[in-house]
Amino acid sequence: MSEVEKKLQVLGISLPTPAAPVANYVAYVISGSLLVISGQVAFGPDGKIAPDHTGKIGAGVSAEAGVAAARQCAINVLAQAKAAVGDLDKIVRCVRLGGFINVAPGFSAVAPIMNGASDLMVEVLGDKGRHARSTIGVAELPLDSAVEVEAIFEISL
Repeated sequence: MSEVEKKLQVLGISLPTPAAPVANYVAYVISGSLLVISGQVAFGPDGKIAPDHTGKIGAGVSAEAGVAAARQCAINVLAQAKAAVGDLDKIVRCVRLGGFINVAPGFSAVAPIMNGASDLMVEVLGDKGRHARSTIGVAELPLDSAVEVEAIFEISL
């Protein structure tokens, strides 16, 4: 078992089966030493988005539920990374996370929502999980997910 997977186990996190793409794209691309993960929505372990992780933050979805949705998205990012490279110890560092937050008009506190994903990367990867980041409030997301997270990792081949 890899060191990263041991850390996940200590945190009580089981990686789900990675979600298959729902349109004309691939779940990840490896280019040189970069692994780019397509945006992951807040699918839970059952492959569905929990009701409290759907809709707009600031109108029906609480900030706390948004943070939890971002965390679930990050777990799904790691599941895709494992599918891509087989061993999460091949992650040299998380280079960047991009967060898309489904918000009600006037809701601007998107950065704290994205901390759910950022904090998970640091919990799991330690200093290798510290990353650059963009967080954007959007009007809609696929499947009415409250959050979507994409990632770029540096990997060892």
